[in-house]
Amino acid sequence: MMQTVKNVRHVVTSTKHAVSELRVPVPWGQIRGKVWGPDHGRPVLCLHGWADNCGTFDTLLPLLPQDYRYVAMDMTGHGQSSHRPPGVPYYFQSYVADVHRVAKALQWERFSIIGHSMGGNVGGMFSALFPEMVDALVLLDSYGFLPTDVKEMPQVMRQGMEELLKFENREERVYTNDQAFQRLQAGNPALSEQSARILLERGARQVEGGFVFSRDFRINLKNIMRFSTEQCLELQSKITTRVLVLLAEEGFEKRFSETDQHKFPSTIIQGYRKPNCVMVTVPGDHHVHLNHPEVVAPFVTDFLQSNGSADDPAQAKL
Repeated sequence: MMQTVKNVRHVVTSTKHAVSELRVPVPWGQIRGKVWGPDHGRPVLCLHGWADNCGTFDTLLPLLPQDYRYVAMDMTGHGQSSHRPPGVPYYFQSYVADVHRVAKALQWERFSIIGHSMGGNVGGMFSALFPEMVDALVLLDSYGFLPTDVKEMPQVMRQGMEELLKFENREERVYTNDQAFQRLQAGNPALSEQSARILLERGARQVEGGFVFSRDFRINLKNIMRFSTEQCLELQSKITTRVLVLLAEEGFEKRFSETDQHKFPSTIIQGYRKPNCVMVTVPGDHHVHLNHPEVVAPFVTDFLQSNGSADDPAQAKL
């Protein structure tokens, strides 16, 4: 089911969540994050995008059902979570393993996932590898998978390795508060001023002489772990849960930097042509869930609260 939404008619009300801090011990330090909602609410794990942090959900979660338990991770190397050990690159599969670590620490055997951008890709792979643990998957301006042309892989892998060797001893750059804000906005032009300041709360830390970005510089290096279209489709076929793909009209696809990335969306989308999958397009940019959460919240709410049947009225509204 594919819908393009021009005018959202839902009325969204917000109730203030009590927010606490998440701390999960891992072999290299801690995975940090935020927790909203009652202790025994239905569990939902929220995964942010590349170079963001769990603050990306600050404006959306207060608009979602209040009887759910939302845990938003700072992915390893992002926000207030620990960086990976020196010399270790950021493999995509490691983020997937981190999701399992957090779920185990929370004693969650089955839960929903809301993932934005890279977080949606992590959520997609986790749902494929551990389908018995996921009861609903929401992809916010994400296709769940990001294939690479096999002909491009050798060059991509070499570039990533060379970057790691060149920059692993790089010194941190210190910014004033205003400079850090301007740098964040320059790198993410889709962010509103308010959204940029929200992300900067966990995205920078104070040091002598100013501020440094808290994310690990290694996340900026070329990712050497890539998947072909065939591998992505095979993984996608293993997803058994309900899936909501919510795309922004001016979103993720317009940010693709590699030529072959523009080829894959229609192929991946075809894999979601299932009775238990819903696709929605909304006006907005890549960070619409943060900039304008009122556009996104009604569809996420309806999807989470539906029972997943093809005739379910909650899905019919989509």
